[in-house]
Amino acid sequence: MKKIMVVGAIIVDNNNKIFCAQRGPGRTLENLWEFPGGKIEEGETDIQALKRELAEELKVSVLVKEIVFERTQFEYDFGIVNLSTFICYLQNEDQPILSEHIASKWLSIKELETLNWAPADKPTVKKLMKTGVLYD
Repeated sequence: MKKIMVVGAIIVDNNNKIFCAQRGPGRTLENLWEFPGGKIEEGETDIQALKRELAEELKVSVLVKEIVFERTQFEYDFGIVNLSTFICYLQNEDQPILSEHIASKWLSIKELETLNWAPADKPTVKKLMKTGVLYD
């Protein structure tokens, strides 16, 4: 089985709401919700990949907390996804512009469970609901 290294952003706004993005039709895991991000390319660190992916997909720049919030692994039919999620904050008053997703929502932590999440993202949702956004 092919291993796929992926990063995801838990983007938190000033109201402590979290950005959630819905995958488009015709794509793998279509219509499921996710924390935006993507594959780590050769030679990239997790954080470099996350910043690049968010700039490409959402046209935003972010401040990334260096500590991994959650690591999950999920075996899909196309490979084994190893997902590392990070707490992020938008910079420069940027607001996400969707280019690869069909919808987005800013939700409180309690509202996260109302969405149909991609399987690899579910452990992160569960941890957020249990611990909240951890501040150092």
